[in-house]
Amino acid sequence: MAEEVVLLDSWASPFGMRVRIALAEKGINYEYKEEDLWNKSPLFLQMNPVHKKVPVLIHKGKPICESLIVVQYIDEVWFDTNPLLPSDPYQRAEARFWADYVDKKIYDAGRKILSSSKAEEREVGKKELIEALKVLEEQLGEKSYFGGDDLGFVDIAVVPFYTWFKSYETFGSFSVESECPKLIAWAKRCLQKESVSKSLPDQHTVNEFVVERRKKLGIE
Repeated sequence: MAEEVVLLDSWASPFGMRVRIALAEKGINYEYKEEDLWNKSPLFLQMNPVHKKVPVLIHKGKPICESLIVVQYIDEVWFDTNPLLPSDPYQRAEARFWADYVDKKIYDAGRKILSSSKAEEREVGKKELIEALKVLEEQLGEKSYFGGDDLGFVDIAVVPFYTWFKSYETFGSFSVESECPKLIAWAKRCLQKESVSKSLPDQHTVNEFVVERRKKLGIE
């Protein structure tokens, strides 16, 4: 029931997009509440007092925080529909490793590109991002999805960042497709799934958001 599941989120957050995809894959109805991250709601601060970050999933009045933990929770609670993690313990551990790699490498490198006013720092971020994306592309190999033939945990961890690629390219002065063509082909394959296409905003809309945020933060 929708009233049992509430998602506190921000539309441009790649971490929130993960949860939206997972909920869509499971066919879960939920109430979406957009958070103003410059003026966080009392409910949001009550539900995530430690990190104060989106997304927060509220299920039966209890909060679950941190996107990868939330996605795993969704997979465990609604285990009978579209499993996101493999049943094999080793494959499950491997999927968690690569999802963690995304958080440690992709997000941090992208942040250097978008949050710095210095060309040298953006260049460092660009090199780190391209290197990390190439590692992911190698891990994908010739498979349709990271886990094989079906959309899974690692795909859900990675694909939201596709919406930020235009911003990385704009402020990093490079082309992701030129560097990692197979990864772009994979992202477009993911977007053919309604659970993904309806959960991800347009790259241009995200880029406009990034430009405005940079102005707000005084980054030139």
